[in-house]
Amino acid sequence: MINGKPLICISTDGKWLESDSRRRALECYQTYPNAVAAAGGVPLTTTELCVEDMADLCDGLLLSGGADVDPELYGETALNDTVKPDPARSDFEVPLMKAFMERKKPILGICRGSQLINVVLGGTLYQDLVEQLGFVHMNGNIRHPVTTEEGSVLRGLFGETFRVNSTHHQSVKELAPGLRVTARSVEGIVEAYEHESLPILATQFHPERLTGILWDDRTPDFLPYFQHFIKMVAENAQNR
Repeated sequence: MINGKPLICISTDGKWLESDSRRRALECYQTYPNAVAAAGGVPLTTTELCVEDMADLCDGLLLSGGADVDPELYGETALNDTVKPDPARSDFEVPLMKAFMERKKPILGICRGSQLINVVLGGTLYQDLVEQLGFVHMNGNIRHPVTTEEGSVLRGLFGETFRVNSTHHQSVKELAPGLRVTARSVEGIVEAYEHESLPILATQFHPERLTGILWDDRTPDFLPYFQHFIKMVAENAQNR
């Protein structure tokens, strides 16, 4: 906690530079720290270093969106050339997630982050929704309806049905033990889940793009979702 505010570790996306394969660039869309700060937290982006130190220092973890999760993490090979994993990112994020879990600190997964949590806990993914199911969810202009489950965080905040954005070509296939689905698309795709006993929340859609200056009236303003997470993190830190 810093000045009474929880410190939130936000994972970054990365890429190797074409001009020099030894050099790696890290980036984080400003929408993630914006949402965390607006909700009352202090955002801190990672540098793919110091896993244990980050887990000790920070009060909560936000696993952000980005490149595909490596199929080998759930016992498969790449289905086709749409599957583009970033092994270096997974090599950092998997132990980072496990370090936060060991400390029982809250975790929020978004898009890739939700997929990674599911895989680390023992679930699998659809590698390409178009190829495997015939569904297109990779369009930033789409706002499609989801239906929430009774008793879920999303149902309590936003009601039974509302619209969300859609910018993913992979999704949860087999849900990991301990997780429960809390929202689905009209096709049945898992759009959100919660852990039954651990402080873990996740969405396949991008709530950080549905608040602040990017919000429009086609969806709810998802600031309350981030406020819920920050409150969860603060209460967890105070009870430690």
